[in-house]
Amino acid sequence: MSTVDTNAAAIDTVTEGIDKVDISDSIKNDDTSKVIQETCACCGKEGKSDDMNTCNKCKMAKYCNAACKKKHRTKHKKACERRVAELYDEKLFKDVERDECPLCFQPMPLEAEATTFQTCCGKMICNGCIYAMRMSEGKDLCAFCRMPPSTSDEEIIEEIHKLMNNGNGEAFNLFAFLYANGRRGMPRDWNKANELFLKAGKHGCSDGYFNLGDTYRYGREVEVDMEKAVHFYELGAIGGDLDSRHNLACLEGVAGNGQRSKKHIIISAKAGHERSLEAVKIFFMKGTYTKEEYESTLRAYHERQKEMRSDARDKAAASGMFSSG
Repeated sequence: MSTVDTNAAAIDTVTEGIDKVDISDSIKNDDTSKVIQETCACCGKEGKSDDMNTCNKCKMAKYCNAACKKKHRTKHKKACERRVAELYDEKLFKDVERDECPLCFQPMPLEAEATTFQTCCGKMICNGCIYAMRMSEGKDLCAFCRMPPSTSDEEIIEEIHKLMNNGNGEAFNLFAFLYANGRRGMPRDWNKANELFLKAGKHGCSDGYFNLGDTYRYGREVEVDMEKAVHFYELGAIGGDLDSRHNLACLEGVAGNGQRSKKHIIISAKAGHERSLEAVKIFFMKGTYTKEEYESTLRAYHERQKEMRSDARDKAAASGMFSSG
C-alpha cells in the first residue's frame, strides 16, 4: 500500500476517533534584598544592574556606560541581530486568544459575515446576540447600546468619524472599505483605503494589516511587493488574524521555508481556521505531517469550533437576516 493510501486510511481513523547566548552574568540569590550585579559586556567591569546601560534592541548585553556600549557595537551586532530575530519569532508564533463578543462573551466567529460592527457605539457584536435581541424585543436596535440604526449615509459617516477620532481601529478598517468599494458616497480610492488600513492596524485592528498584506500581494493600486505583503501578514498574525497566518504559511511554503510554514498552518488550524485544517490534512496524506500532528490539530480545531458555536448564532445564520443583499 502506498504512503498516500496508508495516510488516507489513517485520516478516517483519526476523524472518527477525534549559539544560545547567556543573557547576563547576574548573581542569582534567593535573598532579594541583595543588590544584583552585572558585568559590562565590553570592559568586564561590574556594576549594579539598575545602573547599567542595556542594549536597546536585544535587551541582552549590559554596559557600564554609553561609551562601552558604542565601542562594543560591532562585536555585539551578530549576537544582537540573532536575539532580536528570536524575540520576534517568539511573538510571531505565539497563540493569541480570540476577541470575545461583548454581550455573550463567547469567542468571536471567524467568518466576517457572522459579526456586525455597530457604528453607533463602535462594538463588534456576534450576529447571534443581535438575532436574540431582535427576537426577544422585536425591535431593530443596537444589541449593545440600544440605539436605533442610522438611516442615511451622512449619519453613518459621521458616526464612523467620531469613532476614528476616538482611536477605534475597526472604524478605520470599515472606512477603508468604503473607499476601496466606493460606497456610502465615498469615491473609489485604493490609496486612501490603504492609508486607512494602516491606521486600522496601528489602532489594534489586525484585519487592517491583513488587508494591507493583500494590497501588496495582489498589487491593489501599488506594485506587487511580497516582502511588504509578508511584513503586514506577520503584523496581522501577531494581532491574532488567522487569515494573515494562513497566508503566511502559504508564502513561507512557496519560499521553501517548510518549518515556518508548518508552524503557521498548525497554529491557524488549531485556532479553528477551516482552510488551514484542510492544508494540514493534505500534507498528512502526502506524508509531510505525522499522524500525531494531524490528530492533535484536528482535536484542537473541533474544540475551537465548539467554543464559537451557539444556538443563537446558528439561528442567526439560518435566518437570512444578515445576508448582504
